[in-house]
Amino acid sequence: METRPESPRPQGTPRWVAMFYQPAAQAWRTAAESPHRSPVLHALGEMTQTLRARGDEASFALWGPKDGEWRRFDTPLKQAASPQPIPEAAATEPAPLAERMTGRRHQVLMSGLSKAGLYDLSPEDDATVQALVERLDEAAVRRVAHWLATAGAR
Repeated sequence: METRPESPRPQGTPRWVAMFYQPAAQAWRTAAESPHRSPVLHALGEMTQTLRARGDEASFALWGPKDGEWRRFDTPLKQAASPQPIPEAAATEPAPLAERMTGRRHQVLMSGLSKAGLYDLSPEDDATVQALVERLDEAAVRRVAHWLATAGAR
């Protein structure tokens, strides 16, 4: 089993910084930085999804200011979800429209999860999101995403 070293503290004035570990280079790199936490978490969510889509494992560290000093914050843990069978697309909608609407609902839910700080999703979690996308209509998906975003803002 491969082990990774602890994330080094970023240099300079404390701000929000996301760092990711590259196993091939055996090094930590800066993924995103901003004076505000929200854009860094959003970037972290996008990077995690991209790396997982490529089949890579994502290891991140989140650093930020606390009382004028650097502090490492916990990244949200993977939350396992039970895999759900993905239902067939409704036969009444034309295929291109159904695919586009399904993609849009998936994007809305993933954005809500990222805003809630749940960006490190496992493949089982993604299957659960896909099951929700298939079962809920646009208005219900937007409502769930709103709840997640509101919870993440607290």
